[in-house]
Amino acid sequence: MSRTIPLLPPEEIAMRAGQQVTPWLPPRREQVFADRAARLRQIAPGHVMGDYLLLIADLVDEQHALLQRHPVVALPRTEAVAADARDARPPLAAWAWARESTWRAGLYRMLDRLTPRLAGAPLEIATLLRSTSTEDIEWLADRLLNGLDVADAIAVTPFVAAALQVHWTHLLLTAEAEIPGFRSALLRATTEPTRCPACGSRPVASVARVDPGAGGLRYLCCSLCSLQWHMVRIKCGRCESTKGIQYRTLAPADDTDHDGSPPVDAETCDECGAYLKIVRMDRDPHVEPLVDDLATVALDLLVSQEGYRRHGCNPMLLLGDPEAGR
Repeated sequence: MSRTIPLLPPEEIAMRAGQQVTPWLPPRREQVFADRAARLRQIAPGHVMGDYLLLIADLVDEQHALLQRHPVVALPRTEAVAADARDARPPLAAWAWARESTWRAGLYRMLDRLTPRLAGAPLEIATLLRSTSTEDIEWLADRLLNGLDVADAIAVTPFVAAALQVHWTHLLLTAEAEIPGFRSALLRATTEPTRCPACGSRPVASVARVDPGAGGLRYLCCSLCSLQWHMVRIKCGRCESTKGIQYRTLAPADDTDHDGSPPVDAETCDECGAYLKIVRMDRDPHVEPLVDDLATVALDLLVSQEGYRRHGCNPMLLLGDPEAGR
């Protein structure tokens, strides 16, 4: 169903009142994957996709463990970051970064730790991937990072994507801590505000936050490095239009909040025909963009039946990508 939208979004009200808006929020090394795994296990019981959500929770546990002890990686030089900022390029561009073999080592480590706990189809998939050639794994990584079709390898994609997510999250956190001027460079890093300013990837969804310093504001959430960057509400997350924006949601369920509203909406745009989900912390403070997007596939089906194309990218469950390339 659709809902009436206010004349002024909270961001505009805040800015008119002189409130400082934090332009982007980095992930926290000790929390990003731990919070994701906890949300998966919170939602899984009774969910139609419960078994798959628990499988992904185990995979996310391994992402968390890998991120805590990630090996040293090469970083861009300070001059390169400055040049990227001048040319409005993301400094850790997913499609251009020269990946080190450490990302594959992380993939193998996660598979080796997971395999003893798997059975049936997941075990067969993990075993197949573990024996796949380096060339084929890098080919799949290239396609994922460039937003190209991976239908032929859809079963192994979540495992490969998980390793890439850890690698880029570590790159982002290390660059932020060690490269002078990296933070300011992100403010000028891309001419596409609907793309991650750090790695240039598409968002998985957006989140309406309630925490101090970001309360009432909307942030897009990167599908690769987990960075969140500010975008005002009631603006399309693909074409930035403010016209024809509507919100669709699923019928209220027993596990919704006190006012009966599910915590996830699909924000649709009649100008470009795309949609991006928005998860709302005011309805459920435990929402997690990737997880709540994954758990609301029924909403994707509802909105796609109305003719809208999905803009968000969730590498844990690729539903088909209507957007060619990056």
